[in-house]
Amino acid sequence: MDKLIFFLALYLPFQIALNPTAGVDLASIRVLVLVIFLLWLAQGLKNKKLIIKNNLQSGLVCTFLFLNTLSVLMARNTDWSARKLLFLFSLFPVYFVVAGAINTREKAVKIIKALVGSGAIVALVGIVQFLSQFVIGLERTYKFWANYVIAPFLGSSVTEAVLNNPSWLVNIASKTYLRATATFPDPHMLAFYLGLLIPLALGLVLREGKERLFWTASLGLLVVADLLTFSRGGYLGLSAGISLLVILSWNRLGRKYKISAIVLVCLTAIVLLIPNPVSQRFYSSFNFKEGSNQGRIATWQQAAGVIEDNPLMGVGIGNYPLAIKASADYREPIYAHNTYLDIAAETGSLNALVWIGLLVVVWIKFYLKGRKDPLFLMAGVSIAIFAAHSLVETAIYSPTVLVLFLIIISLSNIDEKVA
Repeated sequence: MDKLIFFLALYLPFQIALNPTAGVDLASIRVLVLVIFLLWLAQGLKNKKLIIKNNLQSGLVCTFLFLNTLSVLMARNTDWSARKLLFLFSLFPVYFVVAGAINTREKAVKIIKALVGSGAIVALVGIVQFLSQFVIGLERTYKFWANYVIAPFLGSSVTEAVLNNPSWLVNIASKTYLRATATFPDPHMLAFYLGLLIPLALGLVLREGKERLFWTASLGLLVVADLLTFSRGGYLGLSAGISLLVILSWNRLGRKYKISAIVLVCLTAIVLLIPNPVSQRFYSSFNFKEGSNQGRIATWQQAAGVIEDNPLMGVGIGNYPLAIKASADYREPIYAHNTYLDIAAETGSLNALVWIGLLVVVWIKFYLKGRKDPLFLMAGVSIAIFAAHSLVETAIYSPTVLVLFLIIISLSNIDEKVA
């Protein structure tokens, strides 16, 4: 089982889309998770040793799934609800499998290494994609990625939807750039994925002596690719993660690490102070007269109105687009651009509190484990980055990001006595 989970971690950012019927794209990661879950279940029943963690975080996961299911009672379109529920129930089993199978610190480190290693490769792909526009031109790079690269990873229907609502390009100081997306549908989901991995890579740098150079290079690739997504939500998440890390670990750092931290902060300040596309994109986040910022605020106000009208159970999972636009299509990208508002609008305010509670409980678990191993403290920073980024984007319906998130939070179940 450990080997299957290890393979899952490696395969995650490169998962291939399946096309079972015309017009239907299915992320193969969903099939793989279900296969692994069924094998884990069968193995556990055969050996009469099925380990299901009975604790607060597992209870919150089950409550979240239950309230999502219950919200179907409020849905105008139950078919859309069923599709969203099938999505969640095909991926959430990975939480229970990893929580049951990865029960020691050594096993957790192996999985984290697999996640960071494959993440570094996909980050390199994103960097090459971004740099290609300066070699062969923006238009040719865009067409090459759209016509030949992403379809195997997304599927034809999803690819068409992505290209009809493009977010690949960004205009900064009257100049258009192609953002890094790699194998992901848009730069925001890539930024979510990389943001979750960056602290884990830093944790490996701090704990792995002989392999430190490799993990340092991996960390560099992850950070550079994250910056090249030009995702302001990604920048928000990184800022929150860096701030939290400094606050939590400053007194525990040795002199050389404090010097390294100061150098890192100075380099970050230089990047932000010297005019460049990254700094200009970062500062535009605070310009409330900017078009996309105004649009996002209006979207949040819309979502707040839906929540006010449907506070207890929401409008039904998968039905938020219909609450905003009665003639909306299933693949039309209508959502609140805020994970907490999206959850509250579709499945109720109580479920949003359950989700927030899950994030808080998992973070506390990692913080306590981080007293013995800084890698777990870094996992807590990953959760903080995810939570901050979730204020401006919704990633829980990205199969790749959701599985990565579930694998990470499942590691909070490791018993410190056997870790």
